Amino acid sequence: MLTAFARAFKTPDLRKKLLFTLGIIVVYRVGTHIPIPGVDYTSVQRCVDEASGNQGIFGLVNMFSGGALLQITVFALGIMPYITASIILQLLTVVIPRLEALKKEGQAGTSKITQYTRYLTVALAILQGTGLVATARSGALFSGCTVASQIVPDRAIFTTITMVITMTAGTAVVMWLGELITDRGIGNGMSILMFISIAATFPSALWAIKKQGTLADGWIEFGTVVAVGLVMVALVVFVEQAQRRIPVQYAKRMIGRRSYGGTSTYIPLKVNQAGVIPVIFASSLLYIPALVAQFSSGNSSWKTWIETNLTKGDHPIYISLYFLLIVFFAFFYVAISFNPEEVADNMKKYGGFIPGIRAGRPTAEYLSYVLNRITWPGSLYLGLIALVPTMALVGFNANQNFPFGGTSILIIVGVGLETVKQIESQLQQRNYEGFLR
Repeated sequence: MLTAFARAFKTPDLRKKLLFTLGIIVVYRVGTHIPIPGVDYTSVQRCVDEASGNQGIFGLVNMFSGGALLQITVFALGIMPYITASIILQLLTVVIPRLEALKKEGQAGTSKITQYTRYLTVALAILQGTGLVATARSGALFSGCTVASQIVPDRAIFTTITMVITMTAGTAVVMWLGELITDRGIGNGMSILMFISIAATFPSALWAIKKQGTLADGWIEFGTVVAVGLVMVALVVFVEQAQRRIPVQYAKRMIGRRSYGGTSTYIPLKVNQAGVIPVIFASSLLYIPALVAQFSSGNSSWKTWIETNLTKGDHPIYISLYFLLIVFFAFFYVAISFNPEEVADNMKKYGGFIPGIRAGRPTAEYLSYVLNRITWPGSLYLGLIALVPTMALVGFNANQNFPFGGTSILIIVGVGLETVKQIESQLQQRNYEGFLR
């Protein structure tokens, strides 16, 4: 990986792309430290210090924003509205025929869906920004802070609208920065910004574990966590690269005097076909009951049950539900993102077939069978990786934002591998030896 980056910096045009990407990253990180108007920054910092990393139900969103959410900065919402909008559009593509038709139109249809994603991102940013301002004004953003109600001293409607507009504009800028990286930089812009947001929280989280440690002034706990993190990274890389290759043979066709086809290839089915989406879905779904209970008044029995069982990451009911939801969403997302019948029809159209399997419906049934078989280990792997923060809560007395949690490791490794592959492919295009050997 380091060799690929070194070679890229020696290539002039790739060096410009890498420097441009680094410049955008610097701008993004600066924006995560600029507070929005109407917020008492001193009170916010005091509440962040008193929270000591225990961010409760806002932990996941705060991680995706690089710590900007609880700081209530211009980029407080981060990339989350765009991620949510992309997932919603991807799910609606299966349900709404119009979106499905646009997806099949190629580049023009993809551009239209991207435009819809931008509109939905702005709408979600307004909704989430309003919710964040309301939460900050009520003091629920830092429930244990003594000055939580003083974070937004001015309760005027004009101040509230200004705060919401500022955060919405910040989300639009983040979306624009991500698209700039995609067009003029290296890698997928949104993924790079997500990578940077998560990686930015690592130093503070690791140092917090060192400060809380008791063995050798915390250095033993610190070293153990780093070692566990390296082992997890190696495991995730191994599983993310694992795939089942379905062999495909294309029959020869004579068109005029030329012969086409007759080649052999394969369909790569990844063990973790769903990626990190099931973990995000499961985490978001489990946050909803806790969020409803936090804003509800009174001491009803259902609120007490939720606060007892669904807000603590080390509770057996929470762990069981989290694991089962990840497994369920893994199968659900694979079912809507990979259509065996469509793949079988495309293979039949171009004269392709799987050796030993008839074209058409038998091919679709075979692909569905193989996909279900490899999704089981993939979903169980996701569930076990996601439970690492829970085990850290017990073993290291860590907070909910354990640095090497399942979501963060999966995203960082996935984005890192994809970015390195893109750099290597561009280097190969510019230094292809091929027939010169």
